[in-house]
Amino acid sequence: MLKRRAVVSVAVVAAFAAATAGCNSSDPASSGGSGTGTGDAKPPIAVDLPRADSDFWNSYAKYIPQYAKESDINLMTPTNSQNDIAKLVANAQALTAQGAKAIVMAPQDTGAIATTLTMLESKKIPVVSVDTRPDKGKVFMVVRADNRAYGQKACEFLGEKLGGKGKVIEFQGSLSSVNGRDRSEAFAECMKTKFPGITIFEEPTEWEGAKASAALQTRLAQHPDIKGIYMQAGGVFLAPTLQLLKSKNLLVPPTDPKHIFIVSNDGIPQEFEAIRKGEIDATVSQPADLYAKYALFYAKAAVEGKTFTPGPTDHDSTIIDVGNGVLEDQLPAPLVTKDNVDDASLWGNQIGK
Repeated sequence: MLKRRAVVSVAVVAAFAAATAGCNSSDPASSGGSGTGTGDAKPPIAVDLPRADSDFWNSYAKYIPQYAKESDINLMTPTNSQNDIAKLVANAQALTAQGAKAIVMAPQDTGAIATTLTMLESKKIPVVSVDTRPDKGKVFMVVRADNRAYGQKACEFLGEKLGGKGKVIEFQGSLSSVNGRDRSEAFAECMKTKFPGITIFEEPTEWEGAKASAALQTRLAQHPDIKGIYMQAGGVFLAPTLQLLKSKNLLVPPTDPKHIFIVSNDGIPQEFEAIRKGEIDATVSQPADLYAKYALFYAKAAVEGKTFTPGPTDHDSTIIDVGNGVLEDQLPAPLVTKDNVDDASLWGNQIGK
């Protein structure tokens, strides 16, 4: 399963590169004005994709050229840092050398990007950070959902399904990421406060499906009475989790006493299909489409010299001040269950159609 997903990821990246080639800053036809590539060219905007081994981020990648075209943005050929902070640093340097006037990125290690952000600030190149918020350093805008709410919603869903007692395994994302920390801390605090009768097995995974699967294998051997799973990233955890549960004859409908209740984060089409089949029970729909749309919106706005202030937006979100002069646009991320999984407004029901 993992090998197959890797091949799919490579294909997605290749197709994405082809789709964005026409938006490359070196293409005179897309450079604005008379199309001659002279001084009236639109400022080139760069995007670094964080990884290609996640169905969620591959979906985000598909939205980038669509919204770049809609917003008349001169999009440079995107780079991909492959979940490697060293590659992200190198990509940022290369994009700067190629003339990027703004960079959209999604640092997976939110503590190690500070030096690069300082370098970009010194060169007056604004940065929009998607999904993750750097621990230090200045960015123009963070485009993100409330990740503490992810953990809170997962806790409340599982707590109610288990009747406030039992055992739950949690696949934590990387704790070097603000997302992993926010989801984990909120989940733990909620469980301690609202459902103290539930035991949590916290399993750090570094956002790697193989580590999550191995942890589940071990915990089920030790605690066959586990009744809940919280997956902090369905894009990397869903397939290996379902594969393992199937091998143990535990992939059964919610009406079966052996059913393990599962709540996830991402909102990818594969999770929706699993909800329809009764294989998992819920996910928080992380807005891949809106991440792409508003990351590019703010990058373009930064280049144009626009500014923003905290408060409600015109797109059903709220901009908050997270300190150090950094603003974060917190986009909506609804909980999806069997009751609303067919909602046509969810991006997971739109992509590819």
